[in-house]
Amino acid sequence: MRLVLASASPRRAELLTSAGFTFETLAVDADEHLRPGEAPAAYVRRLAGEKSARGLDVVSSSSRTVAEEDIVVLGADTAVVLDGEILGKPRDDEDARAMLRRLSGQRHEVLTGVSLRTVGDEKGLVEATSVWFAPLTPAAVAWYVSTGEGRDKAGAYAIQGLASRFIPRIEGSYSNVVGLPVAAVTDLFQELRGGRPG
Repeated sequence: MRLVLASASPRRAELLTSAGFTFETLAVDADEHLRPGEAPAAYVRRLAGEKSARGLDVVSSSSRTVAEEDIVVLGADTAVVLDGEILGKPRDDEDARAMLRRLSGQRHEVLTGVSLRTVGDEKGLVEATSVWFAPLTPAAVAWYVSTGEGRDKAGAYAIQGLASRFIPRIEGSYSNVVGLPVAAVTDLFQELRGGRPG
């Protein structure tokens, strides 16, 4: 069995490695524009499916040693959602400051769409985790933005890094907030293939 992570995210790769998965990575492109009227959960689920489909197309066309039925492609997309609005990656430091001011003292959701795809089947889900931010002072916001840690992160923060000091509580999967709900991926894999990846 050949497991392919259709993502260039080092965080997703680290999570899978830590959980004992053997896999390879493949960066794929997807149109990440939100469609009119599209709900956040539908958005992340759609993108995950598009990424796994694109990854399977690339791998299948280039594979000569592994039978097509032995290929499983994992696609995922994560969004930070506050009051029904998706907070993507910040455009610049000012945008990051604005996002953190909005998250300050609030509860928000982190949604990850997951798609596992073979040539003949696809299974997917959306995992949701609630995250509580402590109230942030202007100095705390300025300090965190100056570290640069949140520049390429949805919602302008990384729970696994310096921002952990601002997050007193979560409800749900921690790995989901980092970028991939590993336990849910394992369950999906069992549903799709009837066993656990090694």
